[in-house]
Amino acid sequence: MKAQRASSHPKNTLRNVIKKAKNPKWHGHNKSLLSDDHKQSLSLTSARYENQMGHSGKSSLKSQRIQYAKAVSGRTVSSPLTAAPRVKALAAHINGQTKSLSSSGDSDTEDSQGWRSYAQSVLQNGKQTIPDAEESLLSEHVGEEIEPFLTQFDHTNNRTLMVMRPGQTLCFRGKCLLTCLYGRVEVFGFTIEEGQQPYPLYSPASHCPLTITALADSSLSTKNRKEGRQEAKMVVRKYLSSVPRKHLLNEMDSDSCVVLLEALDNPLTRFLTSHSQLKELFGLSSKELRSDSAVDNSALSAVGLMALNSSGNQGLITSRSYRDALHRLVQVWGDDECDRCPIILVYGAKNSGKSTFVRHLINSLLNQTTSVEYLECDVGQTEFTPPGCLSLTAVTEPLLGPPFTHQQEPRHMVYYGQADCQSDLDRYLESLKSLWRHSSGDMPVIINTMGWVRGLGFQLLVDLVRFFSVTHVVQLSFGETSQCPALTPEFLRTAHGWQTHPPAQPALGQPENQEAPHSHVFLSIHSEFEGAGSSGEMRHQRSNELRDLALMGYFSQMQAPDSSLIRPLHCFTPYQVSLSAVAIGVTHCDVAPTHILYAANASLVGLCCLDEKVVGRGGPMLLSQTPICPCVGLGVLRGVDMIRGLYLLVTPVHPTLLSRVNCLLLGEISLPKALLTIQSGVEGDLPYITTDYSFELTGAGKLHIFKGLSRPSFVRSKTSSKV
Repeated sequence: MKAQRASSHPKNTLRNVIKKAKNPKWHGHNKSLLSDDHKQSLSLTSARYENQMGHSGKSSLKSQRIQYAKAVSGRTVSSPLTAAPRVKALAAHINGQTKSLSSSGDSDTEDSQGWRSYAQSVLQNGKQTIPDAEESLLSEHVGEEIEPFLTQFDHTNNRTLMVMRPGQTLCFRGKCLLTCLYGRVEVFGFTIEEGQQPYPLYSPASHCPLTITALADSSLSTKNRKEGRQEAKMVVRKYLSSVPRKHLLNEMDSDSCVVLLEALDNPLTRFLTSHSQLKELFGLSSKELRSDSAVDNSALSAVGLMALNSSGNQGLITSRSYRDALHRLVQVWGDDECDRCPIILVYGAKNSGKSTFVRHLINSLLNQTTSVEYLECDVGQTEFTPPGCLSLTAVTEPLLGPPFTHQQEPRHMVYYGQADCQSDLDRYLESLKSLWRHSSGDMPVIINTMGWVRGLGFQLLVDLVRFFSVTHVVQLSFGETSQCPALTPEFLRTAHGWQTHPPAQPALGQPENQEAPHSHVFLSIHSEFEGAGSSGEMRHQRSNELRDLALMGYFSQMQAPDSSLIRPLHCFTPYQVSLSAVAIGVTHCDVAPTHILYAANASLVGLCCLDEKVVGRGGPMLLSQTPICPCVGLGVLRGVDMIRGLYLLVTPVHPTLLSRVNCLLLGEISLPKALLTIQSGVEGDLPYITTDYSFELTGAGKLHIFKGLSRPSFVRSKTSSKV
């Protein structure tokens, strides 16, 4: 890929065509993708209020602060007959601090009416995240009466209709299928409008809860407000019978948003919840249970949602630097004067919010473009593939859940086989280079990196910035001390990488005699969320648990889409592969040739494709070194039939892709224990599970040590030595 190109380059023209093309999320809608609302980078609720108040000449920073103010819903009703209470004071959260908002409306000027209208639409149901203390002037014009959400369950079709006013936000746990029937709503940076396809929403206890925010329609003028209200009422009449819809029709206005919520039941959710330890995965977390955060709403509970009140976790609360960086990066793609597509590298220490920011950025970019390229450089916590893989993925659908809910086939993938790259840095970098050569260069690219930002890990980051000709570098940090140096253009001029040294060499795809690319833009984000920098303490939040969830989400693709019957892996008919037709190798350690089949049996293997043809002589073909080659997916080597000379393989990979596989790579990534311990229909001892085991054998007593945990024996030995 060429790092630079003039604006008259054919690819630049193609980029403009792609940016103006119809987004695939639209189905039968008559609005253009790049409408005035979408050109606002994050399409938020305050645009029309700024225009009414004549603030178009204000600074962009002030406009952005208003734009990102979001209400957090803490009140819902299960019956349309519930009356809305009167509230005289509200609590506003400013970067974790609570501030009282008292209502007063002494002025009836046009500006004050605009502020009052904005505040009533945003400050709903008791909570609001405000980016700056200057926004406290909203408290001067907050209305007294606050209306809760209107929800109604349709018993005939088992679905819930919810009416929301602009600014209202529902924070929830659970899973559902959301369809926007009228108006616009936003979920995790992605705007969903009427006429679009239904989108699955996943809000498990292992991650930050999702929120649904109703957005105002700035295109709605005063002349057609009556028509808009009639259109919204027609939608309600279409999806509800005459008895329950009466109150909803009375409370609706032209700027109301109507969403349809349906229960979500697919192979992924059925397969995960079939395991006893994951039955409550989409329920409330232990912290939310202790704080009694759930709101009793029968209409939402009927479709699998649990609303959270003001005392619970209120979803994603972002800092000022987070919003500024997000807004700036989205604006870069909308800038037609930019001579090349943005290449954004995001780095930061573990638990700094890096993955959350990347998903939020992808969703925001998908509001303006049909596809975003994603280069996975984190082998431990992957986004679209099982752990241990490096990949290049074209993202066309929003990410409305954690990684294990959107496992998909990447455009290109290399199996590294480990959860970190410390054992072979050169193979790690060469694998990423091979993936980068497949980048199209016609869409924005987001590069996700590991949480290893010290020592050799930081040198790898320096190499990545130089190799891929990065245009924007985003650093996430937390606390009062810096976890690593800032990768500014000035620092990069003298920094030493693992494979690169100053002065900077040409990027990949550039001629040797070409001058160095332009300096990149450095953006810094300071994470201020609760628990920044520390690993999760609740279930399903540790790194090894998240890897297991990703693997289980990957193998859930083998389940039948139209059947409620869950089949364990041992119930699937395996593929038979000749021992002499594929080569086998180990990526992370040296194994004696006579023991390699014992090590590979009942293990996870990468299904790879070597350039040369593999021809054996009846026995297994062993690799002398680990190759860098394409990988089409992962599988489980269920068994080895030495009599017939066959590998027995179970995998969700399609048979057309399996015909190209001629190499099996055994890595350090292990199968989740739940896949082995839960095998229904087996009489006697479970396969690969036994209690008759001797720990006196060499290597049998190997223990897995989790980082951050000390065994009691180690603590006692240290204490006794001091004594």
